[in-house]
Amino acid sequence: MALLEVTDLRTYFRTDDGIVKAVDGVSFSIEKGKTLGIVGESGSGKSVTCLTIMGLNSKRTTITSGEALWKGKNLLTMGAREFRDIRGSEIAMIFQDPMTSLNPVHKVGKQLTEAIELHRDVTKSQARARALELLKAVGIPRPERRIDDYPHQFSGGMRQRVMIAMALVNNPDLLIADEPTTALDVTTQAQILTLMQKLQEEFGSAILVITHDLGVVAEVADEVVVMYAAQVVEKGPVERIFKRPHMPYTWGLLGSLPRLDTVVDRLVQIPGSPPSLLNPPRGCRFHPRCPYVMDVCKADDPALLPVFDDSDHFAACHLDHETKDREAAKLIAGMMAQAS
Repeated sequence: MALLEVTDLRTYFRTDDGIVKAVDGVSFSIEKGKTLGIVGESGSGKSVTCLTIMGLNSKRTTITSGEALWKGKNLLTMGAREFRDIRGSEIAMIFQDPMTSLNPVHKVGKQLTEAIELHRDVTKSQARARALELLKAVGIPRPERRIDDYPHQFSGGMRQRVMIAMALVNNPDLLIADEPTTALDVTTQAQILTLMQKLQEEFGSAILVITHDLGVVAEVADEVVVMYAAQVVEKGPVERIFKRPHMPYTWGLLGSLPRLDTVVDRLVQIPGSPPSLLNPPRGCRFHPRCPYVMDVCKADDPALLPVFDDSDHFAACHLDHETKDREAAKLIAGMMAQAS
């Protein structure tokens, strides 16, 4: 049974210019102990999807519908008090920029112990001991001293480790990581991803990773959801998405991945820009940028359907299955040839 099951999630924002359809019919699920990656360009709706699940959008300007079932209960209709008990204890989130998420005027130890005391009946000394234990677990050197430092005294990678520690203070069942390696150098990125996998094995948490980087998804995810212009365009087990992607947008993302084992003059890029979510194009939202566009793509929105008889792999594209399978095979063969 899925820990979290999201069905037909829609998040629209009222603005002076009109209604922005930031998330438009998104569905996915995640099981205990598994990692799901949500990938797509900036503005595709990845972060808004997770902020909606966490109940962190402004209620004054947000229109939300659909379901986000957490252990069978709909988070979208849950009362504020019950939601507060779940958020931070059963579901925790690592935000994209730890410097803006940590309070600059409070020591990291105080912020960690407050998070523990909010959800647990413990003494201050017990909370401090738990905070030290977690700082040690996430690889902070000399935690007995660093616990009394302020956020600005930590490097970017160390601040991200503090944020992971804060998310784990109450052993959550689900950890949501929003671009956890953005703005970190390659070595630190690898350390953070390894740390998340190690802690997942230790605590048994499910992880939901939001990223624009398919390399991160390949490293840590069991399943992947590809989003474009507020919709899911492909989803399935990570090895199938990488071995036989069936949507031209996914092909573009894979084709634009930089490689360390080969030198090219310039990276392949997806032509054009994502559409405005105030007035998305009719039909397939990717059709203005798609090299395979047909007349039907401009008129009809493709359904998210199983690839052949494979119930675990879905794609939204009007191309016939044979063409998609052939083009996917060509893409992967080209990538393998580059690597050899």
